[in-house]
Amino acid sequence: MRICIISGSPKGKNSITFQTVRYIAKNFPDCEFATLHVGQKIRSYERDMTAALETIGKADLLLFCYPVYTFLVPSQLHRFIELMKESGIDLSGKCAAQISTSKHFYDTTAHNFIRENCADMGLRYLGGLSADMDDLTKAKGQKEAIDFWNLVLWREKNGYSDITMPCAHVEIPPYTRVFANIPKTEGREIVIVANMEESDGNLAAMIEDFRARCPYATRVVNVMEYPFSGGCLGCFGCAADGRCIYKDGFDEFLRNEIQTADAIVYAFTVKDHSMGARMKMFDDRQFCNGHRTVTIGMPVGYLVNGDLANEPNLRTVIEGRADVGQNFLAGIAVNADGIAELADTLVYALDEKIVLPQMFLGVGGMKIFRDLIWVMQGMMKADHEFYKEHGMYDFPQKEIGRILMMKGVGAMISNPKIKAKMGNKMTEGMLMPYEKVLKKSEKRKEKSEEKR
Repeated sequence: MRICIISGSPKGKNSITFQTVRYIAKNFPDCEFATLHVGQKIRSYERDMTAALETIGKADLLLFCYPVYTFLVPSQLHRFIELMKESGIDLSGKCAAQISTSKHFYDTTAHNFIRENCADMGLRYLGGLSADMDDLTKAKGQKEAIDFWNLVLWREKNGYSDITMPCAHVEIPPYTRVFANIPKTEGREIVIVANMEESDGNLAAMIEDFRARCPYATRVVNVMEYPFSGGCLGCFGCAADGRCIYKDGFDEFLRNEIQTADAIVYAFTVKDHSMGARMKMFDDRQFCNGHRTVTIGMPVGYLVNGDLANEPNLRTVIEGRADVGQNFLAGIAVNADGIAELADTLVYALDEKIVLPQMFLGVGGMKIFRDLIWVMQGMMKADHEFYKEHGMYDFPQKEIGRILMMKGVGAMISNPKIKAKMGNKMTEGMLMPYEKVLKKSEKRKEKSEEKR
């Protein structure tokens, strides 16, 4: 079988993910591997895709190989997929698989992104391997890599595929503006971060309607116009002091022009099951902040032009971005629906300083980061200081009192006689702290009524 490795890491042959592919190649000599280091050479492929398309055309299977960057694939690989689609290459009859490495922070959304785009291009998807960064150094990880490739070969031989995802979409009608400008209140500013091309007439009209309807000052930053030197290189040059190795000034622009706003609204047209490669570059380059959720408490919203109803993975990315960052998601206005509600909810969230508890998408993501930064604190110094300052090292091992109490409770309920005598007292005991809170609330209410 002829395999074309589409390597999305900006580190090229020095990519950790690529070492898993090398390991597989050494163990399956009957397979013929050719590699395109698209993450490292994306600029050259933007100029000329001829050689890449020729290599892809000769392959029986495309193997996407990449590190997970901020919920999805690196922006360089994202851009290459755009170029593949724009080229019109015929991939019928070919198969696809993927290998990623990460600390498992939203590797699910990254894999779904590749799977969805494979379906768009008519590729038969055979599965994916999501490995931890150091899995290949262990016997278990080596076996998993071999098992994965055997599964890929078995599926290919038998004409099977992994679970496919439907990609039905509806046409979006032209957007007609409906709101006139209302008076603006000073004191707050909302920045609209847009991924907007000249042809995005619908999105431009949606943005103008939001600005007209919003009572606070708004400012638009179009990432298509920012002079990026390139996508994140994963070099960790910013790990100690937060300064990016690129000299395009994005790190200072991010901190001074975007993060100083009171709220952020992201605006984009759905493309390739995402916010677009340019917005992905914007996201990846925010790694100059490391794993620090520096906009905690800032409400966010979305203006989406496209068929979001048929993009469950993209919806998860949107919700995950907000929940991990502890940003109240004020709303997602899709096409002609929800712009007024988004504007009003965003203003309410600002005025009332709304911050709600994180759910699974945020709690799970931050626990991965917590453990990662604790181990890497010697290198990720800025992250480590931020996590200490904000109490993010909430290791349960430190709750000695609770652990001892639970041991005592466990010993009691393990004894049938004691358990029988306890009856409902255990539930009553669990409710005692909440009863205290309710009684205090009642007393505050009574005092408030007396003052009236």
